[in-house]
Amino acid sequence: MLEKFKGTGVALVTPFDSTLKIDYSSLQKLLAYTASNGVDYYVVQGTTGESPTTSANEKKAILEFIKENNRYNLPIVYGIGGNNTNQVLDTIKETDLSGVDALLSVAPYYNKPAQAGYIKHYAAIADASPVPVMLYNVPGRTGSNIEASTTIELAKHPNIIATKEASGDMVQCMQIMHEKPDDFLLISGDDMLTVPIMSMGGSGIISVLANAFPHIFHKMVRHCFEGDFKEATKNACNLLEINPLMYKESNPTGVKQVLKEFGICENYLRLPLERASQDLEKDIKKALKEMDLKEVERI
Repeated sequence: MLEKFKGTGVALVTPFDSTLKIDYSSLQKLLAYTASNGVDYYVVQGTTGESPTTSANEKKAILEFIKENNRYNLPIVYGIGGNNTNQVLDTIKETDLSGVDALLSVAPYYNKPAQAGYIKHYAAIADASPVPVMLYNVPGRTGSNIEASTTIELAKHPNIIATKEASGDMVQCMQIMHEKPDDFLLISGDDMLTVPIMSMGGSGIISVLANAFPHIFHKMVRHCFEGDFKEATKNACNLLEINPLMYKESNPTGVKQVLKEFGICENYLRLPLERASQDLEKDIKKALKEMDLKEVERI
């Protein structure tokens, strides 16, 4: 079970057309592009997929489309989370999770629970879920942090198998790695921290940039698993200029602009997010020209 989540997971964007309807043709192209360039599993309807602005019916349709167009038969991780525990449990109950390999559940946001609240929240989700659960700690978006001791406590639950750790706190990652059980995965939630997290024993990355640069992440992660952190760092350094541009006007504005440049999908987003500004578009084009993009397969 755990082996399928070791490597590169791509946090898929949701392509839209000019009327802001889901562009399934471009989504199909994105699935083929990322899989053929080496990603190991799909992460569906996370924040990068603009989950806050897709309806329940759209979420169902997107998930079913990806199941039906998963020609490489990659594992699927599906995002179900929120800050209302009972509502999350209802969503799990109402969702057809056949063909889904795990849930990714973001930490409750805005209401900022105590650590005991996190434990009860995730235990309830894990008890209710028919598939394994991954924690997602991203304090920059949720407003509070799942502490290492809380993650370790939750790792004891038989249906909680991993954490996507995006705190940016390397000491916290070390604490989790040091104390976690062997059957629990530490997954980087920050593209540029993939190498250091894997150097301490992490299992890979759930990545935004892998939408656009799956080949780079495939090589980076492979080098890490082989213990060649020097080469892995070279791969990471190829992303140094482009990475901050992905978040300059919020995610997934930047990566959708890159995907437009690559001819994979348009750069439309739903409000309150907007398409890249002219300045950001210019900066992204400049950064792409300076990158080493050899060996990438185009669709």
